This record gives sequence, structure tokens and C-alpha cells, in this order.
Amino acid sequence: MRVLYLHPAGAYGGASKSLIELFSLMRQSGIDGTVLTPGGSAASAFADAGMSVVPVRGLSQFDNTRYGHYRRLRWIILLRELLFLPGSLWTLWRMRKEQFDVIHVNEITLLPLGIIAKKIFRLPMVIHVRSLQCVPPGNWRTRLVNSWLARHADVIVPIDHTVAATLGRDLPLEIVHNGLRVDAGKHLQRAAQEARGPVRVGFMGVLIALKGIYELLEAMRIMKSRGVAIECIIAGENARNLRGLRAWVLRKLGFARNVRADLEQMIRDYGLEEHVQLLGFVKDVRSLYPTLDILCFPSHLDAAGRPVFEAAFYSIPSVVAVKDPLPDAVLHEHTGLAIPSPEPELIADALQRLAEDHVLRQTLGRQARDWAISNFSIESSASTMMAIYRRLRSKDERKQ
Repeated sequence: MRVLYLHPAGAYGGASKSLIELFSLMRQSGIDGTVLTPGGSAASAFADAGMSVVPVRGLSQFDNTRYGHYRRLRWIILLRELLFLPGSLWTLWRMRKEQFDVIHVNEITLLPLGIIAKKIFRLPMVIHVRSLQCVPPGNWRTRLVNSWLARHADVIVPIDHTVAATLGRDLPLEIVHNGLRVDAGKHLQRAAQEARGPVRVGFMGVLIALKGIYELLEAMRIMKSRGVAIECIIAGENARNLRGLRAWVLRKLGFARNVRADLEQMIRDYGLEEHVQLLGFVKDVRSLYPTLDILCFPSHLDAAGRPVFEAAFYSIPSVVAVKDPLPDAVLHEHTGLAIPSPEPELIADALQRLAEDHVLRQTLGRQARDWAISNFSIESSASTMMAIYRRLRSKDERKQ
């Protein structure tokens, strides 16, 4: 079975990693994947995973996510999407004679382009929803997106119940949790001798402001002033490393920040050189989790990201910024600590509590592993996605 994937981002992040984890297992069941994506580290990772990559300069999107939805000056971003549109359409048109069975859109922001691809190839379409959508549902953009989903999406796949709750209730939803393959025996927490040193907290993800990375560094400054024995490693690619006039214009409009440069300056200003380490892009973070004691995900999105359950597989509890967590996000006081918002003081308080209470940290870590195994089995997720593909192909064949 051949699947055409549309993936929006050039930088390697949670969405690309999650797709690769799924594809790696589905490939064993006969899935052949071709991915249309902007060039970058994600495209390289797709190729390494055995997918055929069709690189483009950019794919035209429509962003109605809770954080990125269009408002005020952000409407200017639509100009970029219009500039990407001719190239996106031309690439799809050039591929029109290739034989695929299913179109899989790897993020809902590509929904309009996915609809066009569906019409060109005349195939069923899966829409993967990895981001919380803009609320309230009465918003005209939300109504428009939900109407597009109802008319054109054959299956809509939210990654968890938190995301599903931001979509229309009458839509054809099938939750498929992200998953992770973990080598046997690699789940143990740091050795007791290592644990006697500074407690180590980790941040995993693309370096963008919405992930709460600035607030995490502020929390590290606070804990340093309190004398907490803790250090932080930050693993992630700089989302934007722009220079020249374009960088100046985007920064003035508030559309782009060189986050790594900002973090480096904060580390110097706060004297955190011995407390915070910027690792940059790490191809396989499985090598990092066994070195951690705590995972911090202080996102502004009011949702738990992929690193939370990844860390749980390694018996690592998390501090997560989520106000009312659902059971497949984080279990407060059971798999980690939930804080209502990514405020530096709240992050610092939660991290300090775990850093100074070894028994609590170990208990939450063990419980987190059990939770991860129950909810985020990559084998189960791959099996569910395969069943969706087969059902859609069978339905499409009956139509023909």
C-alpha cells in the first residue's frame, strides 16, 4: 500500500518524529511512504526512515491552532502561504500520475492543501491533528475548518483527548496516541551514584517561544538563587536562524526570534553557564533520557507534548504546564506534577519539589512508566493506523 504524506515543517520535531515512529512499524506490514515536505532536518530523518522524500521550498498552510491562529498582524503570515501556494500546487500536479492508495496529512494546518491533493489524486484522506485548535467554536475560522473536515476528511486522527476536545463533536474522530519504541532494559532511572550529584532536568523540543523555554530559564535562575542543586539540558533545533534584512523585519513584526541566541544571552546574563547546557539538535533523544531525573514541558499550549510520555517510558516524571489535565496528558501527583500555567515561579517550585524529594521523584517515575506502557504502545498505534488505511482503501475500491 502506497501512502502520500504531507508534512508542513522543515525542522525535525514532535510531528515528524511521531510519523517516523508509526511508519517504521507500518513499513514492516507493507506500507510504502512518500512524503512531501520542506527541505531540512525533518526531510533527512524521513529519508533515513526509508521514506521517499519530495522536497519543496514550503507548503501552503492555514493556521487555526490555539497559539498560531490569525489575529492582528499575524494575518500578514497569509502572504507567505500564498507565496508557497503555486509551488505546492505545481509539485502535486507533477505527481498526479503516481499511484497512491491514501493521502495522510500530518498536521491540520495543511488541510486546504490536503483537500486539493484529494481532488487531484481522487483518494481518501486522513487528517492528523497534533495541535489544539482555536476556541471558541463559534469563531468563523473554526466553523470553516470544521466544515472542511466534515466535507473532505475521511478520518480525523487527534493525538489525544485534549486535542480531540477542540474539534467538532460530530466529526469522524479516531484517537491514535503517539508512541515510542524503547529498547529493553533502557528504562531504569539514573544510577544512585549519579543521583547524588545535581538533579538533572531535561527539555526536549524545537526551540520556539510557545514551548515555554524562556520561562524555564527564568525558573533556573530562581532555583539558582535558592541554592537548589539542579542542572538543565536543552535538546532541540533552533526553529529560525535568520539573518539580514529578513530577520530584522520578522523580529520587528513579532513573527520570528532567534531563540537559541536569546537563550545564550540569558545564560550569560544569569550566570547559568554551569547550570544549563544547550545541546542543539539531537537525532535520537533516546540516548538522553537515561541521563535525566525530571522532564520539563512548560508549554503555553495548555497541553502535554510528546516528550512527556517519552520520558515516562524511562521512569522519568514530568513537570507539565496544563490547567486541567486529562488522563492521557499527565496524572497530577501520580506520573508528574501539573502546573496551571508556565509561570517561572510555578515551574521553579515544582522542579524544586521533585529535585529535593528523591522518594517522590522515584515513585512518580515508576508510576509514569506503567502509565506510558498502558497508553502509548507504538505497536497498538501502528496497528490502529494500519486498520484505518486498509478500511479506507477497501472503501475506495468499492466505490470504483
